[in-house]
Amino acid sequence: MQPLIILDGGMGRELHRRNAPFRQPEWSALALMETPDIVRDVHLDYIRAGANVITTNSYAVVPFHIGERFYQRGEQLAALAGKLAREAVQKSGKAVLVAGSLPPLFGSYRPDLFNADLAESLAKPLIQGLSPYVDLWLAETQSSIIEVQTWKRLLGNDQRPFWCSFTLDDSAQQTEPKLRSGELVVDAVKQALALNAATISFNCSQIEVMAAALTQAKQVIDQQQRAVNLGVYANAFVPQPEEMQAANEAIDEIRRDSTPENYLYWAQKWRAIGANVIGGCCGIGPEHIAQLATHLR
Repeated sequence: MQPLIILDGGMGRELHRRNAPFRQPEWSALALMETPDIVRDVHLDYIRAGANVITTNSYAVVPFHIGERFYQRGEQLAALAGKLAREAVQKSGKAVLVAGSLPPLFGSYRPDLFNADLAESLAKPLIQGLSPYVDLWLAETQSSIIEVQTWKRLLGNDQRPFWCSFTLDDSAQQTEPKLRSGELVVDAVKQALALNAATISFNCSQIEVMAAALTQAKQVIDQQQRAVNLGVYANAFVPQPEEMQAANEAIDEIRRDSTPENYLYWAQKWRAIGANVIGGCCGIGPEHIAQLATHLR
């Protein structure tokens, strides 16, 4: 079994819990713009909890969340997100890696909105702003295969590790694990391997659907005899409706059973399947990461 890597948890809901400026549609980008010190503090608390990798607060730096401000300040805000993460690592004095968050460019859970013709113009400011500060690239909450392929292509010849993380269809019980696009997990993993992804993971989906996806991913990775990290970081949202057109118009409810102890229970199952990169997404905080760091190591 590969050595364990502990990721951080969610940024947006942790900012909300700390009474940082927080609303939809800006989500976590609002604190980045108005109270960057709180963003740095959240990063630092995840490191203190035991995270080996922290992710830049650049997820909401897209027009879907900040509108026209992206075209005026997108690269500047991405650079600030990278700088704050790097400052937290330096302040901690620990050997922690910074992952540059490459988000869904056209909205979370919305593969139907993906526009290949516009992708480069939105991706370029994020890549340029983050580049001086990150140790690896993380294309996360990707709803379709083409989103991951596009990020890899736009990164060009960048030699830093490329990590990709897919979000799963968790709207109902599925007989076959699928992405939110309807594409099979098996096919997504094969494509990620073809892109030489160093880590293939699943995130921002219900806790209960992760194990089936991990099991299939592990089978594909083993069949191809590839030395690739397998990761998972679930969210703590209550089940989402199938239609996500208003995904950035409300603040989603957190499920009551998403305690650190319960999350550890599931993480132990994921570790047993073969996951070696484990953290948390929306609603999973430093106390959850502390449980993982203490008991999974």
